[in-house]
Amino acid sequence: QVQLVESGGGLVQTGGSLRLSCAASGSIFSINTMDWYRQAPGKQRELVATIYSGGTTNYADSVKGRFTISRDNAKNTVYLQMNSLKPEDTAVYFCYAYMKRLPGGRFENYWGQGTQVTVSS
Repeated sequence: QVQLVESGGGLVQTGGSLRLSCAASGSIFSINTMDWYRQAPGKQRELVATIYSGGTTNYADSVKGRFTISRDNAKNTVYLQMNSLKPEDTAVYFCYAYMKRLPGGRFENYWGQGTQVTVSS
């Protein structure tokens, strides 16, 4: 059994900062990409940031320069440092990982349960 557990969400004022964490646990052989997505009420889930196993990162235009994704491969954990938060960043943030559980297995998609981020104006 593999789980992704997010933490760090909450309520913050405009201009504030939050740091999200997502730890993968269970039987894990290899993790390729780890992403953060978000979904605001009434909107589709959107990709916020991606980090590859080698450390390369990509960001949505809406968060470039404000958010930083990082990972600790030894801990199977991905982080999202969010600075200069805006009300439009309010959403449920989901962690995603493309992982292989066994040496001879396939890479599969795994999702966390989500953590609420609310930015007040």
